[in-house]
Amino acid sequence: TMGSGVDKRALELSVYDVLLENASVKEAAVRSEAVGYDVLGANRELSGAEIELVTLERRNERLKGALRAADADYDFVLVDCPPSLSMLTLNGLCAAHGVVVPMQCEYFALEGLTDLVNTIKQVHANMNPDLQIIGLLRVMFDSRTTLQQQVSDQLKEHFGDKVFDTVIPRNVRLAEAPSYGVPGVVFDPGAKGSKAFIDFAHEMVRRIKKM
Repeated sequence: TMGSGVDKRALELSVYDVLLENASVKEAAVRSEAVGYDVLGANRELSGAEIELVTLERRNERLKGALRAADADYDFVLVDCPPSLSMLTLNGLCAAHGVVVPMQCEYFALEGLTDLVNTIKQVHANMNPDLQIIGLLRVMFDSRTTLQQQVSDQLKEHFGDKVFDTVIPRNVRLAEAPSYGVPGVVFDPGAKGSKAFIDFAHEMVRRIKKM
């Protein structure tokens, strides 16, 4: 939200309201002039949604229903899920056609990846048969680190062509961008990290077209 130039403190409606069916996507989405796309923002209210959703019907499919109603308005919808296997993440997985898994090439990330892939398989089998893994994206990558290179090699060996060719390097300019309220590709389009994200976007779209 903040990284797209939207002040979460000024939101009148958010994804929280959409999940509780108090607002539609069209009503809650705001236009980010900084980047030129719509943002269905999140604020501190979202942290309480998990508790409230537990008692509700279709608790894992609230986002899916809301996005389906807005399907004609958008070519692509990107759902940024929290890095945990929570009910909010399940809402994202049930709503999506594909998953991009960003991960650092570190040991603990590799351990967590197994759990995530198993969850995606379960969601595909029981809740969302359209769900596919688009690919694994290596992020914050430092090729000078032997361990990261080894983990990267293990990823490619185990997941093959599911690993995106594009690698997002660790980059100072990308790290600075959120404090200015814009994505790295807007903050400094010429930065190495920004160019990598643009390459990734092209690669992702090519894969989606083949799905």
